[in-house]
Amino acid sequence: MSTPTPRKIAFIGAGNMTQSIVGGMVKSGYPADHIFVSNPSDAKLHTLKERHQLHVSNDNAEIAQQAEVIVLAVKPQLMADVCADLSKRVPNLDSKLIVSIAAGIRIPKYRQYLNDNITMIRVMPNTPSLVGEGISGLVADDRASTADKAFIEFAFDGVGQTLWVADEDELDILGAVAGSGPAYFFEFMASLQKAAVALGFDHEKARAMVQQTALGAATMAIDSDLELEDLRKQVTSKGGSTAKGIEVYQAADIDDISEQAVRAAVARNQEMAKLF
Repeated sequence: MSTPTPRKIAFIGAGNMTQSIVGGMVKSGYPADHIFVSNPSDAKLHTLKERHQLHVSNDNAEIAQQAEVIVLAVKPQLMADVCADLSKRVPNLDSKLIVSIAAGIRIPKYRQYLNDNITMIRVMPNTPSLVGEGISGLVADDRASTADKAFIEFAFDGVGQTLWVADEDELDILGAVAGSGPAYFFEFMASLQKAAVALGFDHEKARAMVQQTALGAATMAIDSDLELEDLRKQVTSKGGSTAKGIEVYQAADIDDISEQAVRAAVARNQEMAKLF
């Protein structure tokens, strides 16, 4: 995607995700002098300023006042206080594009926190965004323009892929699959590592074998137009050792296990939305 017309963008919070998004934007050609970041402590701000020559501050309202786009990148439990401060000290919030990357807080709640007339986009990036291989779910309210959506899509394309969803219910599902998914994969990878160790491999060799196999399988899936089930069949010779292993997973009903896991995560996302 081409670099959009620059807007001044302020990130409230300088955590790992902000650092990754900013890094991706700058790498994609976005002018660093249009990027502002605030944080209570100085260490992360110093790193960002040294690395990208952008603007930093300890005062959220100071950078929000200068920005056309405000990205709320603080923990959900801090969001109400952060928004209350912005609402008091930043005029014309309804003229700015508000973006949140916090889990569990829905757009109507931000209207209560900030202003009934704000323009809002929620983004749910996952942790592989920290290494540029994420997928971010996005949902916009009716007030967000095509240009607003394109701008935020550009910002998050710098840390992986973006996927627009229809509504916040779908965002909960995306969070349960893509947001929680890395943990599911790590759990499975750890189980394979333990199996290899139980059969005689040392810990480090077992890990190297498992993680490279996972990377190779993911790359094959990305490069292929085949359905995932068909890819599995391609490497499963009838009557062979792989087939015997797959029989064990199927006997345990791996499909049902995955569905139960995703449903449990969706339910928790919905519960969290009620807490704020």
